Amino acid sequence: MRRLWGAAREPSGAGWEKEWAEAPQEAPGAWSGWLGPGRSGGKGRAAPGWASRPAHLALAARPARHLGGAGLGLRPLDSGTAPFHSRVSGELQRRLESQLQHESRCRSSTPTDAWRAEAAQPVLAMGAPWGSPAAAAAAGGRRGWRRGRRLPWTVWALAAAGLTCTALITYACWGQLPPLPWASPTPPRPVGVLLWWEPFGGRGNVARPPPDCRLRFNISGCRLLTDRASYGEAQAVLFHHRDLVKGPPDWPPPWGVQARSAEEVELRVLDDEEGAAAAEALATSSPRPPGQRWVWMNFESPSHSPGLRSLASNLFNWTLSYRADSDIFVPYGYLYPRSHPGDQPSGLAPPLSRKQGLVAWVVSHWDEHQARVRYYHQLSQHVAVDVFGRGGPGQPVPEIGLLHTVARYKFYLAFENSQHLDYITEKLWRNSLLAGAVPVVLGPDRANYERFMPRGAFIHVDDFPSASSLASYLLFLDRNPAVYRRYFHWRRRYAVHITSFWDEPWCRVCQAVQRAGDRPKSIRNLASWFER
Repeated sequence: MRRLWGAAREPSGAGWEKEWAEAPQEAPGAWSGWLGPGRSGGKGRAAPGWASRPAHLALAARPARHLGGAGLGLRPLDSGTAPFHSRVSGELQRRLESQLQHESRCRSSTPTDAWRAEAAQPVLAMGAPWGSPAAAAAAGGRRGWRRGRRLPWTVWALAAAGLTCTALITYACWGQLPPLPWASPTPPRPVGVLLWWEPFGGRGNVARPPPDCRLRFNISGCRLLTDRASYGEAQAVLFHHRDLVKGPPDWPPPWGVQARSAEEVELRVLDDEEGAAAAEALATSSPRPPGQRWVWMNFESPSHSPGLRSLASNLFNWTLSYRADSDIFVPYGYLYPRSHPGDQPSGLAPPLSRKQGLVAWVVSHWDEHQARVRYYHQLSQHVAVDVFGRGGPGQPVPEIGLLHTVARYKFYLAFENSQHLDYITEKLWRNSLLAGAVPVVLGPDRANYERFMPRGAFIHVDDFPSASSLASYLLFLDRNPAVYRRYFHWRRRYAVHITSFWDEPWCRVCQAVQRAGDRPKSIRNLASWFER
């Protein structure tokens, strides 16, 4: 191995000065090559500043036998003058050592000095592997590399004491330290949500067991309550609009009032409008448990939500509905990125061999005054439509079920009973997309649908000037399978989630309370917001 500061062979005559001056230029190349792949130095590469060695350090590091060269004004050594030159070399070596000691005492230590001292170490120490004899010898001197690796026991004792003190101080102050930004969030606080009525279950019926929000929807820390005796423990009370406006008034009692007056009891059993208004006024002005929120829940369109204008202002704190601008947004369904092969529906287009019919429609409430029924009459004049359900020309749904029945058709009429903002129901998400039929939608405008699904996943009746032109397009797709299959490209990336009523809205209220904190809010005019 070649030395860093000089050649391995003994220089003779004045030529060693040239070798001495040129040798440091090789040092950067040798050091850079040790740094790792892609960082080796080439010829002509300048040495870094910290690798430059001062002349006096270079002389000190040079073996003593080289001090007799022409660089000090002496003749080269020969056998006849060896004793004399030995004495001269020894005298010069002693003078240099005393001068270096004096300079080291007078000069202040700087980072540059440390870098230079590091560069002054023998090359064998820099390039040698960690723990090798050469490296240990360079660090430990004459003690040997095995003995040089050991540290005095006092150093180990001081290190152990320092670690112990640090651990004790950290433990004592841990409760006062702020949480780390990458630390896992604290578990959500337990939240009690009281469902005042079972939706559409009627009053007085036995409520079914509440769902497990953690298992069903990955929402922890929820206490779903059905016993009204737990009213004071609930952080939120959930009211279903249809049950709220039908039947006699049935509001929670004023908080903190132990005995009820005869007048209050009478108001709660009256069935006329005057009694209902008085009971609502009492509920509005009555105190509630501290921090409790009243949540208004409704999944019907404004056209089928009676009694909105009779609800008092500031009665509810939050809204829960299919509207995207609700305080708690729970749509009938939605698309989510596909992450598992078992996500439904399948990522492939349904096989066309199963498609035995062209257009299907399942309708539960037939009303000749609705826009969807009027459009059906126009469309059915140009293309065959098979109707299932109660009323009108509908036939009973086969025993195989709704989804398997619709899966036999290429198109499904996802016609809503009324046209309102964000009112997109299970007719699209479940009856059509999940079943594997291309939806033909009638509801809000196309832009509203495109907020929740790709534009190429459905056909909107507004895309055509008339029902006859829509029928012509459906027949065109029936004759062109390649174009028809394009309406299923979304299945490569997305799957369909169907909302579970009424478990999921119940759990979503718990989640909203956990995230909301203590920010107060009340709905000033519920009807004006929902009917727009």
